[in-house]
Amino acid sequence: MTTKQQARVGVYGAGSWGTALAAALARNGHQVRLWGRDSTALSAIAQQHCNSRYLPEAALPDSLQIEPDFAALAAWNSHPLLVVPSHAFVECVRELHQYNPNLAGVAWATKGFEPGSGRFLHEVVGEVFGDLVSQAVVTGPTFAKEVAAGMPSALTVHSGDLEYAQQVAALLHGNTLRAYSGNDIAGAELGGAMKNVLAVATGIADGMGLGLNARAGLITRGLNEMMRLNAALGGRVETIMGLAGLGDLVLTCTGDLSRNRRLGLALGRGVSIEDAVAQIGQVVESVQTADEVMRLARRHQLDLPIAEHVLAVLHKQITPAEGLQSLLAREQKPEYPQPLFKE
Repeated sequence: MTTKQQARVGVYGAGSWGTALAAALARNGHQVRLWGRDSTALSAIAQQHCNSRYLPEAALPDSLQIEPDFAALAAWNSHPLLVVPSHAFVECVRELHQYNPNLAGVAWATKGFEPGSGRFLHEVVGEVFGDLVSQAVVTGPTFAKEVAAGMPSALTVHSGDLEYAQQVAALLHGNTLRAYSGNDIAGAELGGAMKNVLAVATGIADGMGLGLNARAGLITRGLNEMMRLNAALGGRVETIMGLAGLGDLVLTCTGDLSRNRRLGLALGRGVSIEDAVAQIGQVVESVQTADEVMRLARRHQLDLPIAEHVLAVLHKQITPAEGLQSLLAREQKPEYPQPLFKE
């Protein structure tokens, strides 16, 4: 499939990222319909051709249609793209299956794990739809505001079914949005989720005024933690060193459009977590993701000090200053005590 072939794409989730991806798909010439839970907000988007809450500066393509009826959209679309928060993902997948159980494939741009269980989202889709449905995750270093504005961006689509990954990538690939493909779905999901936790750490350091050296050190050692957990899960090193891992990590740790970085900045400046989340005004995935990352780490008996300290700060077990002191007090050791991957 190429982007010249028109497809019917249903985008589920009318937040900033869902709206941006819907706009990009519409600009690529596809039939695109956007659904969200808030019917009032959907009506405003339809009337204004703009998502005034999340993307007030981005004019949406005239061809982008709003669909307030979930069942109608599920029956209509041949290419569903789920872009709801991770805590709403399971419900959305179940509804999609209820209204269209015979879909050939399901793609999502949600980042995170299933809250409470720590399951990867592809495991959720597989449980609901069965093993025969193709699955794909859309991820990478992309801020919604810039994608919506048509600024140059790159992302990647991973699936156990490489042909399906390439199909979804072809839908997204356009003049200003480059879409790559791969077949390491678990590694891609891990990178997209775990970078949010590490962005809180770098945000805290910057909020405390610790300098650029500290930021670079946290990003690099955070990447090390991501690579070690990915290796324990059987993932590929190329995935973590690519757009889904390193690319997304650098963007989220350094760009102030990142909600997770902004949460860290506020915590580093002494703002409470409740006030920080309220000021951001959107879902901050790291608050739940930190629990799931450390659940995986303990399952595989891994020491992930940065992620562990972020979790402790988010649960108010330690202050950011205490977390910094604890990290700096760790004993000296080799940078790589043992190879991450076997030759």
